Amino acid sequence: MNAAARLGLFGVGLVAVFGLAAAAAGALAPDGIATPAATETAASQEEQDMKDHNAHGGAGHGASAGADAGHGAGHLGGLALADGGFVLDAVAAPASVGEQGSLSFRILGADGAPVTAYDVAHEKELHLIVVRTDGAHFRHVHPERAADGTWSLPWSWDAAGSYRLFADFTASGAEPVTLARTIDVAGDLRPVDPQPTAHATVDGYDLHLSGELAAGAASELTITVSRGGEPVTELEPYLGAFGHLVALRQGDLGYAHVHPEGDEPEPGDTSGPEVRFAATVPTDGRYLLYFDFQIGGVVRSVPFVVDTVGAAASGGEDAGHGHGGTGHDDGGDTGGDSGHDDTGSGDHSH
Repeated sequence: MNAAARLGLFGVGLVAVFGLAAAAAGALAPDGIATPAATETAASQEEQDMKDHNAHGGAGHGASAGADAGHGAGHLGGLALADGGFVLDAVAAPASVGEQGSLSFRILGADGAPVTAYDVAHEKELHLIVVRTDGAHFRHVHPERAADGTWSLPWSWDAAGSYRLFADFTASGAEPVTLARTIDVAGDLRPVDPQPTAHATVDGYDLHLSGELAAGAASELTITVSRGGEPVTELEPYLGAFGHLVALRQGDLGYAHVHPEGDEPEPGDTSGPEVRFAATVPTDGRYLLYFDFQIGGVVRSVPFVVDTVGAAASGGEDAGHGHGGTGHDDGGDTGGDSGHDDTGSGDHSH
């Protein structure tokens, strides 16, 4: 059954949430792993300032009614390691590039005990987003949870730098929350500066992003998938949807995990070539968008970089027709989730 006609326009609350993670971008590649306390403290203060601002009528630039309850206007996810009565505990991971090991962490409740009961959202109890603070080496993975509440998966780093980890989850009986930490990876640092691009290619699939992103208003964005010049209509359900977006604002890594609204597709349904989103962002600026899709049982991800139409750097219908390079092969939640990098700068290998 082809579900493209049934889905129509995916209305998505694209909520860009802002912290002060930009401070972490300057602290790149010291020896070992660290979680800068100053960064987390500043993020917590920023979160409180924004909440106070919204409480006094400053939420007018917030999101439309969202696909993720609890991530709507006034809720700022991914700003700090503590929110909603939960804490993202210390993260253990390999300390340097090329070192093989595992990445692990726990979510602690208000009583200090590890959380061991979660609700399933988009077919998973927890979504983990890992990205370097310059927007490169993006990963959307799903670690396994042990009985004691420890989340872990095999891990290695392909590049040095400071990385932001976002844990997106819903503890049983609680509201959805996104917690974040910054860790540093030692090695030879080669930072990138993502430029606007509306095109990406991965494994022979060509993807194009059309539409303009305007701050403070719903903006229709369409991602079109083709191969060899022919439209692709074999998009498969993945995590309960035909397409996923993670949005990060360049500079502070304000985070939003975006999903289409509407009924979940049934097994065997397909869609394409277009996936449409109604996106709302609160401020002008440059946004890094990472799009996940599944074909033939293989999950792939591609990056786009978009300036809002009001930003000084924007220009043209599709701001900055750069060459966003290749995407990555996720491989689903087996081997593909075990620490393969991809970037927003054309260096994609998931």
